[in-house]
Amino acid sequence: MARPKSKQAVSTSNGGSEKRSASSATATPTRQSKRVKPSLSTTSTPKKSPYFEAESSLSEAESEIENEASGYEDEDQSAVSAMSTPPESEEEVEEVDHTSEDDKPRKRKRGRPSAVSVTSVHPVKGKELWRPGVKADLAPGEQVFIKLPKARQPGKTPYTDDTIHPNTMLFLADLKENNDREWLKVHDADYRQSKQDFDSFVECLTEKIIEKDETIPELPPKDLTFRIYRDIRFSPDPTPYKTHFSAAWSRTGRKGPYAHYYVQVQPGGSFVGAGIWHPEAEPLGLLRRAVDRKAHKLKTVLMDPRIRKECLGGVGNDEKKVVKAFCASNADNALKNKPKGYGADNPNIELLRLRNYTMGRKLKDEEVVGIKGITRISELIGILSPFVAHLNSVVMPDEEEDSSDEDEAEGEEEAEPSDE
Repeated sequence: MARPKSKQAVSTSNGGSEKRSASSATATPTRQSKRVKPSLSTTSTPKKSPYFEAESSLSEAESEIENEASGYEDEDQSAVSAMSTPPESEEEVEEVDHTSEDDKPRKRKRGRPSAVSVTSVHPVKGKELWRPGVKADLAPGEQVFIKLPKARQPGKTPYTDDTIHPNTMLFLADLKENNDREWLKVHDADYRQSKQDFDSFVECLTEKIIEKDETIPELPPKDLTFRIYRDIRFSPDPTPYKTHFSAAWSRTGRKGPYAHYYVQVQPGGSFVGAGIWHPEAEPLGLLRRAVDRKAHKLKTVLMDPRIRKECLGGVGNDEKKVVKAFCASNADNALKNKPKGYGADNPNIELLRLRNYTMGRKLKDEEVVGIKGITRISELIGILSPFVAHLNSVVMPDEEEDSSDEDEAEGEEEAEPSDE
């Protein structure tokens, strides 16, 4: 009974050796397939991208720079290691075989995306590429980079504080042709350069005006110059900007109840003036009262030969013609009928109908631009200073002037004959 048991044990051991040999026999082709499959995978693997081919030709230093600049550094290194090391199993080999170029991570190129600089020698007005909504017909991924224009070069004429540069006139002329926000935003450099040129001129002109009129204080340009933006809320003209630079001087700057000196710089429309423009009801009433009671004071100022020559068209020494010329220059918003409280037969009815009391003179561009401009403008302001002084004595009289006017009015009432 013992021997059959030993035979069974021997047979069991032989069966185990047979199984081991079978397993070893089956394992041997598997190892061979592992050695052979990598060579097959290299042939079945899709062709490498030009990126990796170019990378092999680069030097070690350039490849290090390329890896540092890439945004997919970790993914590229894993992809390269996967291609260089053989797979450990058949499943891994199959994954390599079935991958396509589209599934592989693509390496991002260095630098900015491709750009197309589009320039036009003669752009159509309103179709410039910098305007919103204008199409450039670009391919996907392409961009347009528009170089902002720089400020004009001064050329042979340098910028100086006491002159208006010709480039300032050129900018205002361009603004008149392109009066919209997009254009001014693109040409901001020209605007700032021209505005600085005018502000420096105003600062120098203030010193000249103070020499002509001691009542004018020394104020910075920001308290004297007007903004370039128009108030279009109630205007039929939708253009957003003024096409001129302007400034005003009075005892309180560009604002206040006093009479002003006014300077405007504009190509073909420069102007120097003085007076009270659109006064409130109270100062307007004081002006009409002064015309009704003391019209001779205003007429005396208007009869000045220099005022008649420079501001009233060179009219002769005739009081009626002088008054008519003054009223014609302020006839834009004058009343057609008599003002309230005054009769139509008043001898000064033409002056009483006025709602502005201003005068001035237009200047040519040659009189404004250059070294002679500040001299010419200050000369005209000196001629207008008696007119401004008279208006201020009416609307904002000093204490001494007010007491003397009351005494004069009482004397006139006493001199009038009685009705009895």
